[in-house]
Amino acid sequence: MDPFADVELDDLRRRTGTKWTRYGPDVIPAWIADADLPVCPVIADAVLAAVARGDLTYPPDDAPDEVAAAFVERMSVRHGWSPDPAGVILVADLVQAFSLAVDHLSEPGEGVLLQTPCYPPFLEEIAALERRLVPSAWTRTDHGWDPDLDHMAEFAMSRRGGVLVLVNPHNPTGRVWRRDELTEVARIAEDADLVVISDEIHAELIHDDHVHVPFASMGTEAAARTITLTSASKSFNSPGLRCGVMHLGPGARLEPLRRVRPSQIGQINNLGMAGTLAAWRNGGAWLESFRLAMTGRRDAFAAMLDDLLPGVEWIPPEATYLAWLDCGALELGDDPAQWFLDHALVALSSGPTFGAGGRGYARLNLATSPGVLSEIVERMVTALDLR
Repeated sequence: MDPFADVELDDLRRRTGTKWTRYGPDVIPAWIADADLPVCPVIADAVLAAVARGDLTYPPDDAPDEVAAAFVERMSVRHGWSPDPAGVILVADLVQAFSLAVDHLSEPGEGVLLQTPCYPPFLEEIAALERRLVPSAWTRTDHGWDPDLDHMAEFAMSRRGGVLVLVNPHNPTGRVWRRDELTEVARIAEDADLVVISDEIHAELIHDDHVHVPFASMGTEAAARTITLTSASKSFNSPGLRCGVMHLGPGARLEPLRRVRPSQIGQINNLGMAGTLAAWRNGGAWLESFRLAMTGRRDAFAAMLDDLLPGVEWIPPEATYLAWLDCGALELGDDPAQWFLDHALVALSSGPTFGAGGRGYARLNLATSPGVLSEIVERMVTALDLR
């Protein structure tokens, strides 16, 4: 069952989150990675029960232990990785956790290697912290997107120590890293003593027969140097609950991050904890229906492109509900998202904000109802026809 097949545009416009309020009432937003879903019932029940009890107080002392245990169980059951619960730090925001990791494990002017195009807030944090971005481009081939492992190795050979960032599954391309690729990345990181920050927030929205492999599961050495970032927010569409996990491996390279004061991280709230525990413990059936719906939405969108927008090229994502669209053939300039906003009243994510490789691209969020997705495509087609 599609959990949001019947969501109507008028109902979505009554929402108060940033997705539906940033632009005017005539614009259909398809930019931020926020799904137009009703709340997962088990999350709603848990949050409402907490409110009914009056639990809008400080979290209990054992809250971190309870969420950590749920995280460890989920990683073990779903991915065959058994992280040490002692390595779990609860965070309200994964971008904040990423920023803390870069800040405490590298120095100003030092290079931070990541694959581009990439999630814009990571690029922004690297710049704000005065680190030197070292982009390693994904290459589009006949069979999909490929990482440049040779470039990663060259970066590693040129230094000793530093930070390597993985986004797996990748945002915006939707590429799932293969086990053999991660084996090579683990070798590179070990040889150069690199810290690895692995953002795995989209790991449960995998399509077809692809398999997510946590980077920290690639052996003892890999685990020791890895910071894993994840939460229930993408798989259960609950970013407003502000509850995530930063898991630290046991290696000495991560010691500066273990010494970060709790006041620098903040504290999760009772509602976030309740919703996350409910999702991870009891939301399996709902998540599977969501995942299958997103695979169907991806395939339906592919058919729409073939029939209605043949000038747009893409590689269907192996994970996520995000479509990374090459609009170069349409000659809409470096930022086609701006063109579609101005002429089609459709808000997409701006390709250039994803860094190198983003010019001429736009990212479209597929996680809406079939009717709304059809309206988005129709607006784009109409605008192009009226040029």
